[in-house]
Amino acid sequence: MGPAASIDDQEPWMRALHADTGYLLYRLGLRSGQLFNTFLQESGLRLRHYALLRFLATSEGALQRELSSRLGYDPSAIVGLVDDLEKLGFAERRPSPDDRRSRTVVLTEDGRAFLRDTDEAGLRVTNDLLRPLGPAERDMLHSLLQRVAETELDS
Repeated sequence: MGPAASIDDQEPWMRALHADTGYLLYRLGLRSGQLFNTFLQESGLRLRHYALLRFLATSEGALQRELSSRLGYDPSAIVGLVDDLEKLGFAERRPSPDDRRSRTVVLTEDGRAFLRDTDEAGLRVTNDLLRPLGPAERDMLHSLLQRVAETELDS
């Protein structure tokens, strides 16, 4: 019997929380973010920086306002995040080819190298979080979460 079961036995109010899937997703999301942020802190970055770098890795560059809408971050937060990434040499602002007044944010080679280096750390975080599950259970959990996330993102 794991630690959660013993907590449930001793604290009746925990049974209700552990029966709530939304609460469990929230708690696991917090824990996952904490683990990954701990790793990222060595470089001075946070999960929000990482999400921005990952987005930039899938594009040839993006306008700051596009980053804001696609990632769901406040436009002023994007400015600060891009500033941080520029200071580290992971991203740079370039004049937009369509509008010289706008700036396109582009991932640099150092940014790509950083992402490659973080892949292994991300895998360690996931493995730590999902340690109680076997490979087939992990695959199933991932598929189910992906389906829910894609539905949510499409709405």
